Amino acid sequence: MTNDLDIGPVAFSGEGTERIWGMTAAERARRMLVRDVPAGVAIAPGHRLHINQDYAFDPLLLRLALRRPGVAFHDGEALVIGQLPEDGEPAERIDLRTSPGFYNEKLRKTERPFAIRVSPQTRAQIERASYFGAYKGVTDLLTKYLWPELAFHLTRLAAALRMTPNMVTGIGATLCVLATILFYRGEYWQGMAAGFVFMVLDTVDGKLARCTITSSKWGNVFDHGIDLVHPPFWWAAWGLGLAHVGLALPVATFAALMVAIVAGYVLQRLCEGVFLKYAGMDMHVWRRFDSWFRLITARRNPNMAILFVSLIAGRPDIGLIAVAWWTILSLLVHMGQVAQLVQARKAGRPITSWLEQPR
Repeated sequence: MTNDLDIGPVAFSGEGTERIWGMTAAERARRMLVRDVPAGVAIAPGHRLHINQDYAFDPLLLRLALRRPGVAFHDGEALVIGQLPEDGEPAERIDLRTSPGFYNEKLRKTERPFAIRVSPQTRAQIERASYFGAYKGVTDLLTKYLWPELAFHLTRLAAALRMTPNMVTGIGATLCVLATILFYRGEYWQGMAAGFVFMVLDTVDGKLARCTITSSKWGNVFDHGIDLVHPPFWWAAWGLGLAHVGLALPVATFAALMVAIVAGYVLQRLCEGVFLKYAGMDMHVWRRFDSWFRLITARRNPNMAILFVSLIAGRPDIGLIAVAWWTILSLLVHMGQVAQLVQARKAGRPITSWLEQPR
């Protein structure tokens, strides 16, 4: 079956009737064509995009197929996807079972994209592969190591309940506000619980959007807007809540801490923006050290780990002081990264991600 879509002619083969993430494989393929194809990308003249609907495959394969006219991506003998010439044979065949992998710029990692024939027996395997395939390779230590499995099962539950990513984000936003209130009242353990669920849901909404191919511009703004704005309010509420547990900081000390935390947070973000503008890539994927430091840099999740330890020790006041110092140190590292970028550009050295290099 052939359809002429906005990007050009697309030929579908296979039944595509088996369901994954609550939709058929055929519907999943069509959603990827509508949502994952960048504006302005088109099929090369004299070519046709072939999609095998009997397979569930990584969205990265669609982007690769569109960038590489004449290349056929196979699973053994079976064609999975490829932008192939209408007359003649493909210029190259890549067997996904043996390929070394490809760099996924969106998710900051080199990976071997999955392509699995859909059946009732492989549904769970496909859902697990698509979920973990949607994970960023470079992120903080809690998101990367602590709750991926928990978030996976919550994502499956949300999909089974036909929840949208924005619904999950809305629940998370409510818990985010609740955590702020609880911190302000000095009810730190309750606030930690609300904050923990919010942080896990902050993973779930994005993974649900990627796995069900339901991401949207508004959803992205809603999710990332909350992520960007709320951390300083948490830290301020934490500091004000110290008065309720008999550990109030002197006004001048509290003010200095908040200036350090808020200014440090904003300047860190500015450093990342400057790096992205002049390097054309995320700061955290430049060198191996940069990716490692992203695990622990003074963002919300590592800071919450510091505060959690301080609660165990019974000194939430020292926890806030530690967050301030860690924010300052992290800012100095990021400023150093920007300075090193400037030096590298002046020296004419190529600026490429270590993740793109053969390993």
